[in-house]
Amino acid sequence: MTVIFNTKGDGYWSRARKAVEIVDMQLGYISDELDFGELRIYFNTETWDTRKDGLIYTDGQFFEDVTNFLVEHELGLDVSYSEQGMQGNDYVSCDVGPKFLKSWTAKFGQLVVVD
Repeated sequence: MTVIFNTKGDGYWSRARKAVEIVDMQLGYISDELDFGELRIYFNTETWDTRKDGLIYTDGQFFEDVTNFLVEHELGLDVSYSEQGMQGNDYVSCDVGPKFLKSWTAKFGQLVVVD
């Protein structure tokens, strides 16, 4: 299944309006208390190149598509963009809260963090 999120070009770091292929979502960090973490939304760098297109960070349409995806897959909505310095060249970084982490665990089992 191909997942596409779109950008509107209204973010602080990009004016590009594009379809972005999402290739994976993984947890990048989880606090010991399980009340905070990082969700990394990985994208195909052939559909979005941060050197050319800028950072997706703060794009309104992209985050609306993220929210719709989370609702569709019954995942918690306590998710927001993390700070600019957390963004990667092949992923968008988001902060997640306890509701998201609980729903992720219910859906996928054990919480696993990527390096």
